[in-house]
Amino acid sequence: MQTLLDVTDVQTQADYILFLAFENGESRRFDMKPYLHLKPWQALNNTSLFNQAKIEFGTVVWPGEIDIDPEALYERSELINHP
Repeated sequence: MQTLLDVTDVQTQADYILFLAFENGESRRFDMKPYLHLKPWQALNNTSLFNQAKIEFGTVVWPGEIDIDPEALYERSELINHP
C-alpha cells in the first residue's frame, strides 16, 4: 500500500497540464485531458476555471467543489524529478 502523500504546490500549464510538488520532494506532471469528459471535471474545460487550481487539505481543488484525490494525482502522474 502506498503511503499517502500531500500535494504541496500546483502550477497549471497549457493543454490542461498540472505540475505538482509532493511532500516527499518529488515533482510530477499530471495530464487532466483524459478526465475532462467525466463529472465533475467537465467544468474544467473552461481554461479560466482550470487555471484557478489551488491546494487545500493536501490536494488540488477548484471553485465549485471540484477536486481530485492526491493518490490519483501521484499514481497517474509522470515523475519529473526525484529529490
